[in-house]
Amino acid sequence: MDVSQALRARRSVRAFTDQVPSADLVQQLMQDAALAASGGNMQPWRVAAITGDALQAMLGDVAQTPGEENPAHLSYPTNLWEPYRTRRFANGEDLYKSIGVPREDKAGRLKQLAKNAQFFGAPVGIIMFTEERMGPVQWMDLGIYLQSFMLRAAEEGLATCAQGFWRRYDTVVKQHIEVPEGYLVTFGIALGYEDKTAPINTMRATRAEFEEWGQLKGF
Repeated sequence: MDVSQALRARRSVRAFTDQVPSADLVQQLMQDAALAASGGNMQPWRVAAITGDALQAMLGDVAQTPGEENPAHLSYPTNLWEPYRTRRFANGEDLYKSIGVPREDKAGRLKQLAKNAQFFGAPVGIIMFTEERMGPVQWMDLGIYLQSFMLRAAEEGLATCAQGFWRRYDTVVKQHIEVPEGYLVTFGIALGYEDKTAPINTMRATRAEFEEWGQLKGF
């Protein structure tokens, strides 16, 4: 699989089989992703993979703890404007449509939302951290690492779902994964093998046409 194939293969998968990737493979993905571009070569990430009993213990504590969003690191701006509001709305509608949950089924939507806190059933959870003192440019580096990890996973036939959701559980996560003081959770990644029988995995996110966001000058 080349890079363009991996880009097309990568998508957010929200149902996984029980098959656990090997520790060697997971470590290789983590190490290869660390070749990502980083301003000043600062490499402002710490990354942990968690599975088995350790993962279940963490998820059990998460289930008993209300999530709390950090106002400084919201997943979306408040009062979202166009075209982003429509894009986000359409993505959510397509997701719930894939599992037959209509807009008026509030309980059904909350049940699906709660699966975020279980890594969607993935057998491996990846947690990324950075120091609280880092700024927006270093968070860009985290995004480059994140994409690099997911592309390598796609190359190996693994499925992923990137989750800003885990920032809500910074305190709980750090009770189960040791990091130096002053670090915070930035992203989670559900990692495993796709359950190809799950209806939710038939959903495909759309992309805006090039003319909507791109331009070429001087060519």
